[in-house]
Amino acid sequence: MDKKLRNNVAVVTGAAKGIGLAIAERLARDGAKLVLADLDEGGLKEASTHLVSQFDTEVASQAGDLSDQGVAENTIKLASERFGRLDILVNNAGGGIIKPFAEHTPETLKTTIDRNLWTVLWCSWYAVPTMRKQAYGRIVNLGADSVRNGLWDHAAYNAAKGGVHGLTTGMAREFARDGITVNTVAPCAVNTPQMVAITESDPALAAKFVSVIPMGRPAGNRHSLPCRGSRRGRDQAGSPPRRQQCRPLSRGRHDLRHRGHVHPRRSVAVGRRPY
Repeated sequence: MDKKLRNNVAVVTGAAKGIGLAIAERLARDGAKLVLADLDEGGLKEASTHLVSQFDTEVASQAGDLSDQGVAENTIKLASERFGRLDILVNNAGGGIIKPFAEHTPETLKTTIDRNLWTVLWCSWYAVPTMRKQAYGRIVNLGADSVRNGLWDHAAYNAAKGGVHGLTTGMAREFARDGITVNTVAPCAVNTPQMVAITESDPALAAKFVSVIPMGRPAGNRHSLPCRGSRRGRDQAGSPPRRQQCRPLSRGRHDLRHRGHVHPRRSVAVGRRPY
């Protein structure tokens, strides 16, 4: 197998399970060394053991709340301290408290913003100086299709994820000439453990989430998620990205929004470093 990310170092946040673990698996399969971060220390250990045994890659991990500035700083520093560089940052950590806006409390509003926006801000802020020194970096943020479609009970969550989308477009323009590309992938409903839990506890609410997807179903398990760099990903979602920062993804629909300049004549897809 062609290890196209051999010698690349990637930080993946929210990597203990679900989408984050699926991303880490794909990066490991392609040869990247990994730094995993998550609140779930036990899940993080299980994920690290799985990735090392399954893909024979090197893995370091950092447990903690990435909305805390110090935890985010230590996570990003770990990549350089352990592996000597940082090439890829995937800001996947998040998770909203999904409820009608008027039913939120000051605490749940703050938690939603902390989990979904401050995690991305701090990790990106600490990653950029290292990437600028290298004249190379790939930052991929996990946004949300609900920002675009106005999903039920997601107003506070969308405030945070909308901030991520705005951060992406601003950073993409600001750091393009430093060799750093910044993109957002905006999934709709995905059959993660969290989505399964919602389906079991509140089927009517889960049905509302799925109703906006033309195919009428969420994305499948982590082994069926398309990758942008794979042939399957290209077949399902079009050609590799070049001039966009936000890529909404929902089963049966593909749109491009928030177009803007990223880097002259350079693909924004995560890939091999130029040597």
